[in-house]
Amino acid sequence: MSAAATFLAVSAASLAALAVVQAGAFAVGRRIGRVNVVDVAWGIGFVLVALVAAVLGDGDAGRRWLLFALVAVWGVRLSAHMHRKSAGKGEDPRYEDLLERAGGASTATIVLRVFATQGAAQWFVSLPLQVSAVLGPARGVGAVAVWVGVVLWAAGVTFEAVGDRQMLRFTRDSANRGRIMDRGLWAWTRHPNYFGDACVWWGVWLICASVWPGVLTAASPVLMTYFLVWATGARLLEKSMATRPGYRDYQRRVAFFVPRPPRR
Repeated sequence: MSAAATFLAVSAASLAALAVVQAGAFAVGRRIGRVNVVDVAWGIGFVLVALVAAVLGDGDAGRRWLLFALVAVWGVRLSAHMHRKSAGKGEDPRYEDLLERAGGASTATIVLRVFATQGAAQWFVSLPLQVSAVLGPARGVGAVAVWVGVVLWAAGVTFEAVGDRQMLRFTRDSANRGRIMDRGLWAWTRHPNYFGDACVWWGVWLICASVWPGVLTAASPVLMTYFLVWATGARLLEKSMATRPGYRDYQRRVAFFVPRPPRR
């Protein structure tokens, strides 16, 4: 089978897997009465795409299974965290605002604006995994790019996991009720989890870009960064946080996305 035919098979199977994941998430969301279950499906969907690419791809086997391992570690941890974070709670204000701006929470709006949109975004963001599955081994500068990508991925996963853990401990302490989290990584950036997530996917892209034409999938991490910063991530979250006492001061002191030392 040609590389183009294999890529089409990987891509189609990835799209089918994501459709199943999002359909399952929609069914669960209907049963529990909230759509933020889609956040749990986010990481799981990428893990399935990475598995499809590793199994169906005929490119360099070492890179295929390396990418699967990296995405599995990231995706399983993220989905487990999102489940713990949202279990037993109400709807995420981000999605309430999104659906309100879309004209209401009808079934069609929920399917199109939340689950279908996230599924399409997962497919597009995962293009480096799909393309890399049919590419040969990296050599020379390309091999260096693989290791740089792994290091960037590791930094991103660590930043995201530590930030999530710090926030979880902070919110579980009743003494912090009504206070703004500005400790640890949250003193360096207001969104360490989103920043770490972006690093993960730029690292994955670098691994894919180690072999031509993998570099052409750069639009995928760009879209992921857009989602993390503007579409459903940091900007939307800050809109709901802006009215909380002390948050304006926190915004003045701490970097928005890329970490930097905090201002006094």
